[in-house]
Formats: sequence, C-alpha cells, structure tokens
Amino acid sequence: MCARRGETISGMSLSRKLMIDGEQTVETTRTHVKVLFVPFLILLVLAVAAGFLVPRVGDKGDGVVGWIVAAVAAVLLIWGVLLPFLKWYLWTYTLTTKRLLEQKGILTRTGRVIPLSRVNDVAYEKNLNDRLLGCGTLIIHDASEQAGLQLRDIPRIEAFHRTVSNLVFEQHGTARNDESV
Repeated sequence: MCARRGETISGMSLSRKLMIDGEQTVETTRTHVKVLFVPFLILLVLAVAAGFLVPRVGDKGDGVVGWIVAAVAAVLLIWGVLLPFLKWYLWTYTLTTKRLLEQKGILTRTGRVIPLSRVNDVAYEKNLNDRLLGCGTLIIHDASEQAGLQLRDIPRIEAFHRTVSNLVFEQHGTARNDESV
C-alpha cells in the first residue's frame, strides 16, 4: 500500500498543481486494507442472502417481492460495501520533501497540510492487532495549536516513521544519523 520514492499507488500521486516549487513526492499511502474486512463480510453475506432469497421469493406471485429483495440488497451493497471502499480508496497520505498532506472525501475533498519544518514530534503506536498485520498509527505534532495529526492504520509503519523522521531532521538541519539524541 505504500509507494516508494517517485512511485505512486494507482495513479494517486499529489497533483502537480498542489506541488510547491522544488517539491517531490517521497511516498503516498492509504490506510491498511484491514479496514475493508467488514465491508468484505457484508458483501459475502449479501451475496449469499440475495442469491438464496431472490429465486425463492421471485417465483411466487408476480415477482415483485423478488425485485424488492434485490433492491434492498443493492442499497445495502452501496451503503455497506461501495461507500466504505470509496472512502478507503480516496483517503490518501502523501509525504513530500517539504510537507505531509492528508486528503480525503468522496464528494467533498478535504485535506490537511503539515510543513515538515513545523513538525516537533513524530511517534507511532502499534497494538497487538496492528503488530500482526504490520501496520500502526503515526502521530505527528507540529507547532500549531491543532491536535496532532494521527495517520491511522499505516502499512509498514516503522519504514514510514523512519522516512518522515529523516525528512524532518533534514528540514531542521539535523544530521540523519545523530546517535546522541
């Protein structure tokens, strides 16, 4: 789920019109696919239920009940599967050489930008579930009054944390391998 230097995930790189002069995309990622587990289960249950019910009730009467079951299944499919997938697909985190951007939204796109030069602290958390799946939450505090930005369910969190930390050190003029800290 993470794209490395210069690569993008499914063409979801930062738009050139949003880039600052001299800025390059370092990494683009979205949350771990574990967030799609429940929508996948909903899809399976809907497929089995609709596949079982539509032929059984569709043969009775004039078939209106079968169409109603199919319509209810379609609405549940959109609400329980399609919308969560679109939310996951369109929610991206982009790390550039100068800033970290969060972009999300299906119809209304919103975003938050943190310049790396303003970042004070970079930390990560991994619960047992995250450790098993290889993901975690990256917490970034900057010099603003806003609460720290929490990037939840980031795949390969340690590598992403190292990359962000190295870029922050570069922005602050600190040596990358300063062991005395």
